[in-house]
Amino acid sequence: MKIFKNLLLVLSMIFLANFAQARDQIKIVGSSTVYPYATVVAEKFGKGGKFKTPVIESTGTGGGMKLFCAGVGENHPDITNASRAIKTAEKELCNKNGVKDIIEIVVGNDGIVFAQSVKAPDISFTKEQLWRALAEKVEIDGKLVNNPYTKWSDIDSKLPANKIEILIAPPTSGTRDAWNSLVMEMGCTKKAIELLGGDKGECAKIREDGYAIEAGENDTLIVQKLDSNPNAFGFFGFSYLLGNKDKIKAASIDGVQPSLAGIQDYSYPIARPLFFYVKKAHIGVIPGISDFLKEFTSKKSMGDGGYLSDIGLVPLSSEKYNSTRTAATKLTTISIN
Repeated sequence: MKIFKNLLLVLSMIFLANFAQARDQIKIVGSSTVYPYATVVAEKFGKGGKFKTPVIESTGTGGGMKLFCAGVGENHPDITNASRAIKTAEKELCNKNGVKDIIEIVVGNDGIVFAQSVKAPDISFTKEQLWRALAEKVEIDGKLVNNPYTKWSDIDSKLPANKIEILIAPPTSGTRDAWNSLVMEMGCTKKAIELLGGDKGECAKIREDGYAIEAGENDTLIVQKLDSNPNAFGFFGFSYLLGNKDKIKAASIDGVQPSLAGIQDYSYPIARPLFFYVKKAHIGVIPGISDFLKEFTSKKSMGDGGYLSDIGLVPLSSEKYNSTRTAATKLTTISIN
């Protein structure tokens, strides 16, 4: 038994040695919403000169989780960005593939904006109106029917008589997940939920008749499309609104415009926290991960007045910040069982 244990120890040391030699650069995947923040931190981190600039790929939250949870080792990413919390099924996948010690970092707060071209008139929507525009099935006069709405004015005569054109994130997107829970499920009428068997999740099924257009994980591309089409709408994170004020503006949701204060206190109706997840097994093997965590969670980065607030990240409350900083410095893991 002792010989067997010693053999395992030697093999483990060989594996870790090869692992360390194979890659000397942090690899990050995941959310397109967290991507701009992670990129800015990575660039500042790389300019410090001690470690190489991390490589970041925008795969969407769901896609990033699949890559992250596929296993431990240099062929798998060290960190995945997420615009929602890790799901139970993703925890199970991680656990199945040996990714057992995971550190959860809450980056800050974000608001999803429902945006349009600056050339279009200002507009305000309710969550129910947005649900009716996008849902596969809607409730009309107490009956559940395939979505018949083709123009906004079909939903409410006070809305423009323009064709419904909404650019949406793909199903793998954490922004899409957040949109579904904060808009589609909340905007769904009580009668519709009843007709759907009491399952709010059914309210989030998106129509597939051409009025909702999947635009991929590239939010910059959505901005460009909105700029060229004043009748179209799209949704994405607050930072893209701040970075493109010359091209797009936000519609009001339930009469509220997105703002830093409204996102931080959740008075803006589509506000949510952002995350990234780290494999503890890679710390000390891939160079720089613990230093990157400290940089990302420093007050100069994600604190009030930090450099990430310049591009739209809404800082956490003091209590939440302290919790996140502790997780980053003490490498506290979450339960995945």
